[in-house]
Amino acid sequence: MAWLVDFYRSPLAKKAVMAVTGVMLFGFVIGHMAGNAKMYLGAEVFNHYAEGLRTLGAPLLGHGQALWIARIGLLGAVLLHIWSAWQLTLLNRRARPTAYVRRDLINATYASRTMRWGGVIILLFVVYHLLHLTFGSVHPSFEQGNPYHNVVSGLQNPWVSAFYIVANLALAFHLYHGLWSMFQSLGWNHPSYKSARRIFASVFAVLVAAGNISFPLAVLAGIVK
Repeated sequence: MAWLVDFYRSPLAKKAVMAVTGVMLFGFVIGHMAGNAKMYLGAEVFNHYAEGLRTLGAPLLGHGQALWIARIGLLGAVLLHIWSAWQLTLLNRRARPTAYVRRDLINATYASRTMRWGGVIILLFVVYHLLHLTFGSVHPSFEQGNPYHNVVSGLQNPWVSAFYIVANLALAFHLYHGLWSMFQSLGWNHPSYKSARRIFASVFAVLVAAGNISFPLAVLAGIVK
């Protein structure tokens, strides 16, 4: 079992954890965006979709149980993702205890330089998003069982919509660099793949950001009401 402990402590294991949890979170992000896009089809369709999530697994699972299992799994993935990122940061600091006098940022992208701060913004946004639209504790006109109303009325506040937009811009940068790094962690870093990796990471990040940002903009513009 010693080899397993050694592997657990190695940077490779932490990168593998980041890659696997990253895949889980990326899948959730795209699925969540696609589901939320049903708000463009009206209140009835959107509310039916939201209720459908709560009846997944029936009759084996009770009302809302599958959703809570998914939430707990995603929470575990987020915690492991943050833990592995933090452990890698500590390992990098130990490997280079003395900071460089001049940091060479020529080859570093904006997304990679702001990866940690972007992660903090996303984490704060997730906490607020849950309190806002899942539990309703920070939503002044929250109605239990009426998610369409909750989304529309919540995003009619310009400050709330602005925070959603900023958070999703941070998410776009995080997704871009995260996908790029994930391919490297999985060993898909051959020079012949470089262009395809960049295109995939860019398209995915822009698609998710554009979709998510369109929701508050549509509400503020009165397209969705």
